Amino acid sequence: MNLSLKKPIAFFDLETTGIRISSDRIVEISILKIYPNGNKESKTWLVNPEIEISKEASDIHGITNEKVVTEPLFSELAPKVSQMIEGCDLAGFNSNRFDIPLLAEEMLRANVNFDMKDRLAIDVQVIFHKKEQRTLGAGYKFYCDKDLENAHSAEADTMATYEILEAQIEKYKDIGNNVEFLSEFSSHKKRADFAGFILYDEDDIEMFSFGKYKGRKVTDVLRENPGYYSWIQNADFPLYTKKVLTEIKNKTKSKKQINTLEDLRNKFNNKV
Repeated sequence: MNLSLKKPIAFFDLETTGIRISSDRIVEISILKIYPNGNKESKTWLVNPEIEISKEASDIHGITNEKVVTEPLFSELAPKVSQMIEGCDLAGFNSNRFDIPLLAEEMLRANVNFDMKDRLAIDVQVIFHKKEQRTLGAGYKFYCDKDLENAHSAEADTMATYEILEAQIEKYKDIGNNVEFLSEFSSHKKRADFAGFILYDEDDIEMFSFGKYKGRKVTDVLRENPGYYSWIQNADFPLYTKKVLTEIKNKTKSKKQINTLEDLRNKFNNKV
């Protein structure tokens, strides 16, 4: 195995009702779990999305409303998915911009916690585009000399993505075979949330990337305009973005409380 692992990594792919992160749903999910010793475990589920699958989406992946009507809801599968990816880094094809954000939405919607604090993510598409500028099917042909059968089935795309990464590591001697390097190499701007509404600046401080507060530190904005937090929470932003914003707000509140206690303690000591 070319890929050097310190802990398991889960390659995964989603087929969905559409491409809107905050409102579309999963209709198929496939996970390929690779262990540091090279052992593999895979699982694929069809999912009843509880909403209509658009014709445009069905035309791509071939999954119709009739095909999934008797399949389990994602809320039923979420604990199994969470268990399978527990302790894993994640990898996929266009996963940083689509699959991971949408999976996070579905997990949080099902009241199953999901975050990336202790995970790294590899986006094989970014490596591909930086090196060759192609699509998944062309990439599979280019790197593996194979035709991608059943393209846009989650299982076929997941297996192809894993094989492509293995071939990329073999082909490009200037990229590392460890998850840390590949995660950094396959990332775009450093994001606090998946959708990129909150980024990190050069000092690793969270800042807004949109609207009238674009480029401003989140903590400064929330201090100056507390109502902006409520507006985002009630607007059509991804659930993970709202979760990250809440964590920043709570972290700031905790620091303020600690500082207040320190001030009181110092005043008391000075009087004594």
